[in-house]
Amino acid sequence: MWFPGAVLFAMYIGAILITPKKKWYIFSIYIVLGIIFELFLFIDLSGSVTFDYPSTSGEDLINDNLVFTSITGIVALIFLLSLLIFLGFGFLRKGLQSTGIIRRKFFLISVGAFIYIIGAVLDGLFSPGLALIFIRSGMAFSAWLFYFGLKE
Repeated sequence: MWFPGAVLFAMYIGAILITPKKKWYIFSIYIVLGIIFELFLFIDLSGSVTFDYPSTSGEDLINDNLVFTSITGIVALIFLLSLLIFLGFGFLRKGLQSTGIIRRKFFLISVGAFIYIIGAVLDGLFSPGLALIFIRSGMAFSAWLFYFGLKE
């Protein structure tokens, strides 16, 4: 699944910008969590993910959400909560401490992190449909905010 890879990438960039001296400690913790996530996903796929197939094949989207009470779901929630604290509030704190263009860039990254995390939680809660279009559009907008926050 793509989730641990995206989290590892985000946490590595966040660790470089927020705590550059401790980046490898933070990154190694998330590597271990990512390996645990993938192992439990492959070991117990049917207990980790729900698959709701449409009644007529090809007529609707397949609903595949994580089961938040499984170990995989709990690790995913740990990922999201730590992203919220470390990236969202960490970049917000750095933005409040900075001035000028750096301040604006930290705020863009912070807002992007908040929008992405809220979108990720809502994506896991909603079934495929019209609401999911708006949720994923918000997540795409957060990628735009990340880009402009990291761009020189």
